Amino acid sequence: QVQLVESGGGLVQTGDSLRLSCAASGRTFSVYGMGWFRQAPGKERESVGSISPSGVRTFYADSVKGRFTISRDNAKNTVYLQMNSLKPEDTAVYSCAAGNIATLNSDSYLYWGQGTQVTVSS
Repeated sequence: QVQLVESGGGLVQTGDSLRLSCAASGRTFSVYGMGWFRQAPGKERESVGSISPSGVRTFYADSVKGRFTISRDNAKNTVYLQMNSLKPEDTAVYSCAAGNIATLNSDSYLYWGQGTQVTVSS
């Protein structure tokens, strides 16, 4: 019912910045909480952060707190993940998700994008 498409991934060096975008279909984007998650090969999916439907509240995993920022533009049906001071351990496939509320729990989300690869070299 809702399609999510991530973009903006790529290969960068340690310390670089990158901005990911997640474009959503439909005209009800503003009612969804949005989350960003990542998964590296051989590892479990982990939460990156989340943002409330209005964008007033944001939540971040400890591993990215202070480096990553989530924002949204409801007029454009898009949520962003600004990543600064990137580290090799940030290397993963990054996915966005939409749900009824903003949460760091992946089980709470209803719709998922395919993901975009982020690789951080040393």
